[in-house]
Amino acid sequence: MKLALFASGNGSNFQAIAEAVLAGKIDAEIALLFCDKKEAYVIQRAKTLSIPVFSFTPKDFESKAMYEAELLHLLEEEQVDLVILAGYMRIVGPTLLEVFSNRIINIHPSLLPDFPGLHGIRDAFSENVTETGVTIHYVDNGVDTGPIIAQEKLKIEPFDTLESLEEKIHALEHKLFPSVLAKLIKTQLEESHL
Repeated sequence: MKLALFASGNGSNFQAIAEAVLAGKIDAEIALLFCDKKEAYVIQRAKTLSIPVFSFTPKDFESKAMYEAELLHLLEEEQVDLVILAGYMRIVGPTLLEVFSNRIINIHPSLLPDFPGLHGIRDAFSENVTETGVTIHYVDNGVDTGPIIAQEKLKIEPFDTLESLEEKIHALEHKLFPSVLAKLIKTQLEESHL
């Protein structure tokens, strides 16, 4: 199974997944990293691991549809089976969703449907809830509304700061995302051999 990882920033989730693939814990190959920010640190991480990198932004195109058409061309050329959003900070549009329906997987730092959108950790912290967590879900045409694959809860302690909560959430993401992907891919491979 061939994966494309999409990321926009530091790339710590990308790193966790790539290391799990390289260690044989995920039965897949990373065909490429796509990054929509040419200066993002994730690009360096991918180069260090000898993973092919492609980078362009929507600003390089006349429309979002043209941007996604170029992405689609790239994914089809590389014969990608699954797209993994590992900190990709853009909403996926219909051009990609139509072709990759139920084949785009995202991680979100809250217990969806609570606290969707860009600031899931901050929003949970600001609301003074006693627990939050991490959600892995398929991407649909909403914002963090697709079918949930897995969730794991995390207690917010009275002494937690926003920074300590962010650290705990990221640590949970780095553990949960690779293990969920490993199980999901194993199941898909088994079903395709039936």
